[in-house]
Amino acid sequence: MSQRIIKLNKLIQSYLGEILQRELSLKLGVFVTISKVDTTPDLRYTRVSLSVFPFKESNYALKTITKEKYSIQGALNRKLVLKPLPRLVFQIDETEEKADEIEKILLQI
Repeated sequence: MSQRIIKLNKLIQSYLGEILQRELSLKLGVFVTISKVDTTPDLRYTRVSLSVFPFKESNYALKTITKEKYSIQGALNRKLVLKPLPRLVFQIDETEEKADEIEKILLQI
């Protein structure tokens, strides 16, 4: 991965964090953090992995973010000085949930 893509990923993660905090309204007790940002080398798409707490609210959070996707995309596009502007693709990061399951299995052994 090139240094440019790595820097761009960090920049997008920072901007999206601000945007989600300011513009996204989730129900009380649901927290969303951006765990990973991965931009394709041609800068066409950015895959954003979201970590949701509690995990059982992941579908709700993803649906809410998907509904607001165009306003989030617009806010990001106004901050980025870049051509082409990458399209956002949101997904749930299940790494932490899987790690918890493995840990529970190991404790049972």
